[in-house]
Amino acid sequence: MAFKDLTQGMKISISRSITTSFESYMNGINWNEDKFNMQNFVAEWREYIINHASWYSQISEETKADPVFHEELALKINEVINKILSEKPTKAQMDEINELQEQLEKDYDYSCKLEAKYVIEVMKEQLKKKRSS
Repeated sequence: MAFKDLTQGMKISISRSITTSFESYMNGINWNEDKFNMQNFVAEWREYIINHASWYSQISEETKADPVFHEELALKINEVINKILSEKPTKAQMDEINELQEQLEKDYDYSCKLEAKYVIEVMKEQLKKKRSS
C-alpha cells in the first residue's frame, strides 16, 4: 500500500504524529538548530508512533516493511517539517514575546509559530523563577 492510498484520516494522523514528535524533539534541544539531527528526530518519531499513535497498528506489517512506503513517509516528514518552519508566529505570540522580553530584559530569537510557543513557555518559566526569588 502506498502512502497516497491511505485514508485521509490516516494521513492526517501521520502528519499530526510528525508535528507532535517534532515539537517534542525541538523543545528537547531547546530549538537549537545546530543540535538538530534528522536521524535522532526520526528515532524519536518512531518511538512515539510505536507507543502512542493509533494509526501505526492499523498499517500492515507488509506496508511497514515496504521501502517505497518509507520513501513516501520520508517525503511527508520533510513536507511537515518545512510547513512547521515556514508558519509565521501570530501577532498575539509576537506581542506576548515582546512584553515578556521587556519584563525579563532579555531578547529571544524565534522564527516560526511553534518556536514562538516554546519561547513563550521558557520566558514564563523564567519570569516565575525571577518573581519567586
